[in-house]
Amino acid sequence: MTGGPGELIGPYEIAEYLGVSRQRFQQIARRPGFPKPYQELRGMKVYLAAEITEWAKHNRPPRPDADE
Repeated sequence: MTGGPGELIGPYEIAEYLGVSRQRFQQIARRPGFPKPYQELRGMKVYLAAEITEWAKHNRPPRPDADE
């Protein structure tokens, strides 16, 4: 038996990860090239965390570390 799809995350977690508001995340999610949702649940889309991380590496500027 193979493993599941991997970690799933929703819009709130993605917005937090990207350092943007949920409204801004919705704008970003409509851009060409943004990963498609893994699944659409009632009232929410979920994404594969690995795809979001990979997309951010190539499409978002590095965020300054708050600890420095």
